[in-house]
Amino acid sequence: MLLLATDLDGTFLGGKSADKQQLYRVIRENPSIRLVFVTGRGLETVIPLLNDPVIPNPDYIICDVGSTIVHGRTLEPIQPIQAEIEGRWPGSLKVGHRMKDVRGLKRQEVPMSRRSSYYFDSETDLETIQDSATDLGCDVLMSGGIFLDILPPGVNKGFTLQQLIRLLHVPEDQVLVAGDTLNDLSLYETGYKGVVVGDAEPALIEATMGKSLIYHAKRTGCGGILEAFRAFSAFNQFDPAAEEDNLVHGEGENQLLMVYHRLPFETQVINGISHRTAPKSPNGIIPSLMGFFDQGRSGTWIAWEEVEKQGQELRNIYIDEERYPNLLAGRIGLTKKEVELFYKVFSKEAFWPTIFSFIDKASFNHDHWDHYLRINRLFAEKTAMEADHGATVWVHDYNLWMVPGYLRQLRPDLKIAFFHHTSFPPADIFNIIPWRGDIIGSLMQCDYIGFHIPRYVENFVDVARSILPVEVLEEQNCTERFLTYSCPLGVEKMPRLIAAGNREVRLGAHPIGVNTSYIRELYERPQNRLLVEQLRKQVGDNKKIVLSVERLDYVKGPLEKIYAFEEFLEQYPEFHGKVELINICTPPARGMKIYDKVQQELEQAIGRINGKYSRIGWTPIHFFFRAFPFEELVAYYAVSDVAWITPLRDGLNLVAKEFVAVQGLKKKDKAVLVLSEFAGASVEMGYALRTNPYDKRSLKEVLLQALLMEEGEREMRMSRLFDSVSYYDIEFWSNDFMSELATVSNPELQRAS
Repeated sequence: MLLLATDLDGTFLGGKSADKQQLYRVIRENPSIRLVFVTGRGLETVIPLLNDPVIPNPDYIICDVGSTIVHGRTLEPIQPIQAEIEGRWPGSLKVGHRMKDVRGLKRQEVPMSRRSSYYFDSETDLETIQDSATDLGCDVLMSGGIFLDILPPGVNKGFTLQQLIRLLHVPEDQVLVAGDTLNDLSLYETGYKGVVVGDAEPALIEATMGKSLIYHAKRTGCGGILEAFRAFSAFNQFDPAAEEDNLVHGEGENQLLMVYHRLPFETQVINGISHRTAPKSPNGIIPSLMGFFDQGRSGTWIAWEEVEKQGQELRNIYIDEERYPNLLAGRIGLTKKEVELFYKVFSKEAFWPTIFSFIDKASFNHDHWDHYLRINRLFAEKTAMEADHGATVWVHDYNLWMVPGYLRQLRPDLKIAFFHHTSFPPADIFNIIPWRGDIIGSLMQCDYIGFHIPRYVENFVDVARSILPVEVLEEQNCTERFLTYSCPLGVEKMPRLIAAGNREVRLGAHPIGVNTSYIRELYERPQNRLLVEQLRKQVGDNKKIVLSVERLDYVKGPLEKIYAFEEFLEQYPEFHGKVELINICTPPARGMKIYDKVQQELEQAIGRINGKYSRIGWTPIHFFFRAFPFEELVAYYAVSDVAWITPLRDGLNLVAKEFVAVQGLKKKDKAVLVLSEFAGASVEMGYALRTNPYDKRSLKEVLLQALLMEEGEREMRMSRLFDSVSYYDIEFWSNDFMSELATVSNPELQRAS
């Protein structure tokens, strides 16, 4: 067995996140380990730890620098130890009266029992304090060069621990003590085995040096305790497996913090019980980001979670301890009102239309901006609190533009990366934002910034140049992967490294891919094959299906497409009864009132067109205003003859790639992809038919071209697209981004070392 008596701050609550999770797991999984918290804190400040789902509950708590001892479960005092300590204490009033006039002595404003704690400085008359304490029959304990405790005579952490060991009849050779400050010195004077963890107070190291039972660890906090398990043969049984240890501390596998606006799971309440479920969109980026933690990598996923009361703090929890043993969810509690103002109102009214160049729809509210700043600061503070020294932080999207700036101030040692999931507009558009300087200044605190395509990289640099002096230090030719002069979003070269002031920021283009292996799995399921057959029978062999899948948003150009299809039916009556448009339109999040008018106009237009052209056996437009399960969407992808993806603007467009990933699996009757030339994906999908969604003639003529295309050309185009989508899949995207980030060094961290 083992009785582990450990200090809290800097020891049991300190060290790398991976070390903490590893030690906590060893304790939870070994009933033969008794855990004792030995701390200078008052009991009131220890109690919150007892409800923390991550931290193991102690069997006993020794607090108030040894003056209080209670049972870890019931919090009842341990008698007769507590009674003996109480009998030695003259009382706080007497101590306070004797110390009140000592110059430079300031009482600590913390809960305390049977001890009095103070701050002192260079002007404090320590001799007077010692004389007064002697008169009261008390001891004086100093630590850290600023802390001073008046304690009952002979009482300290070591004394109370010894009394507990005797009461429990624990053999002395089965006890291990751990600490990191001079406040813990008495623990090492008990004759028990001990570990002084890494980065401990120099005075403690000096005082314990040369003692045969004391091990001085290199690793900090919990890592030092794990080292001690290996150093002392009596505790080797509790040393985690060597291969696991090597994995956690492997080269380059430092802690990774994902800073995202939502958690990697959803919570459903069934019969009053909360259940966690996977995200509804299994083909999104979240599964890929989670993949970085599959091999036990240490990390924290920082996101908001809805709470009832503003300012309510949420504890960290394991996301899935079995699969991701070292991954925690660092939750930021936000009320429904806070989320709506931050995300659904301000971000969607100010930033969303600007990002996509719809400046006539942008609305700027300075009070809302202040709220946005507050939320971003909460994210930065939570990240700073959870990050190990030198950890890697990956911040996601425009909702968190200001996090890098705050985070760099709080933690200059961190490596900060940012990925922009939407488009990034040119300087003359972006600069209408009143807070453009603040935003660019924050992003320039990143070490690496990734965008979907080279055009957005170039736009970002142009914006930065319009605000501050920027020098391009390195460029890259884009022709290997991206289209250049042949499409509106193409560029020949993009900046890869820029400098402004004392900051260098590396930039890159990383179009997100899709989960092709998962799509293949769904496509090959027997029930999905059956659904495809049923859909084709419902449509009939003599009709061609044009598929449109999009979220309800003016950015996606839903009205422009419907109006173009109306003119197509007027201009080409020979397609009546032979072409049907299936329009799957996913509703926006609840409360997004800015889209109400778009929905109303869309439904009116579709109703008018169907009323004009429908006949028995043929309805030109099938409109579905709901979210489809992804499995069902795969079937619609498979049965369609043309995908008509025509957003007015789009950061990338994953629907186009999902469609190709399904069509490429078919052995015959391949479909045609029609893609807006203003969707980011257009610069990497050269074999799609590109169309101008602002031009009805272009929309109609390219749709006609797709419907009339010969089988051989359809096969060739889709095969080429499938090769690209399969190669540049979601795993390629995430690994490519992290590989780029791994090459970036943090100048602040280098200077600090």
